Amino acid sequence: MSLRDKTLFISGGSRGIGLQIALRAARDGANVALIAKTAEPHPKLPGTVFTAAAEIEAAGGRALPIVGDIRDETQVEAAVAATIERFGGIDVCVNNASAIDLSGTEALAIKRYDLMQDINTRGTFVVSRACIPHLKRAENPHILTLSPPISLEPRWLGPHIAYTIAKYGMSLCALGFAAELRADGIASNALWPRTLIATAAVQNLLGGDEAMAASRKPQLYADAAHAVVTRPSRERTGNTLLCEDVLAEEGVTDFDAYAYVPGATPQVDLFVDQV
Repeated sequence: MSLRDKTLFISGGSRGIGLQIALRAARDGANVALIAKTAEPHPKLPGTVFTAAAEIEAAGGRALPIVGDIRDETQVEAAVAATIERFGGIDVCVNNASAIDLSGTEALAIKRYDLMQDINTRGTFVVSRACIPHLKRAENPHILTLSPPISLEPRWLGPHIAYTIAKYGMSLCALGFAAELRADGIASNALWPRTLIATAAVQNLLGGDEAMAASRKPQLYADAAHAVVTRPSRERTGNTLLCEDVLAEEGVTDFDAYAYVPGATPQVDLFVDQV
């Protein structure tokens, strides 16, 4: 299936994984609405919501860049309304926006705790909630949340409790929406990679050049996301999926093509047991 003429609403898509998901959809000829805070260039982070929109249109899609903060439900509702006015509907809601801080309990500033909860869990809820009335009218509606499988093993909780809670909250939203909206035919799934993905967060927060060298390209995430949201929505919902498993089902056998550094051994992600 293709995303041609379908409309995606993506949170935080001005760079990284969110942008790659948008570009993959654009190559099909999709409409993409992006809500992100970055209106002006950041000294350490590439791209703005406007440069992302230009890339989407260059790739063959139609873009609607929206400067907004998903912590503010009125801004989200206005962004969704603008998307409907421009494109006529929403077929896919992608909860990509996320904040990360791996500090331990004593070292973590409470404002950073609040930021992660507000953007990750609350933001996922707010964005999805605003999109749901329009998804109910779509032909093949999907909510896709970029968050990990849920494990209660101490090794995923002890090192970074606050971040784990915030990401698991996103996954619980994904599973909850699936149960609540099943009768409406809206699929809701979470998607996460087995390995690190080469993004600004990995470069700046998770190990710099060494971590980047052990990462896979964001295109891996984008290709897996495309595979999920082009499947019939009534056939697969309520899952916490792994990118590599999704792509293997699509017939992908050579993951070396996704290596950020050719020939390097990818590093296992924070929430995944094995490559």
